[in-house]
Amino acid sequence: MIETQLKTLKVNRAADLERAPGQTLNALRISGVSKENSEVEGLWFGRVVTKVGEVSDPHHHGEAETGGYVLKGRGFIRYGERYETVVYMEEGDFVYVPPFVPHIEGNASATEDLIWLTTRNPDNIVVNLADQDVADIDLDIR
Repeated sequence: MIETQLKTLKVNRAADLERAPGQTLNALRISGVSKENSEVEGLWFGRVVTKVGEVSDPHHHGEAETGGYVLKGRGFIRYGERYETVVYMEEGDFVYVPPFVPHIEGNASATEDLIWLTTRNPDNIVVNLADQDVADIDLDIR
């Protein structure tokens, strides 16, 4: 007979959620389901908020695969050579960011906050990148 230890179903209430251990300027990460508040292994699921006019610093998520969903607002991700490639996302869009891909996230709305739901495997790995050569490009903010 194989013994297994069952994990406990747990609801993490919105009012009790805390900042995730990994943070980047202008991309506030709140842990919804994480090793800090649940019996989870190999998963981080949270909310990321970027206020109007804000753009994150360059960063990547190490070995973590990242899936994102735009819950509210309009956002963009810059990546590639000098972060010159830009993709825009609207409410309801999903995005996949592969491991080790340096990128910048930003709010592309002039009127409302950007709120993402984000999941990572195996954890909320955040590697902030300093001294990056970031191209000065026009962005479609509306």
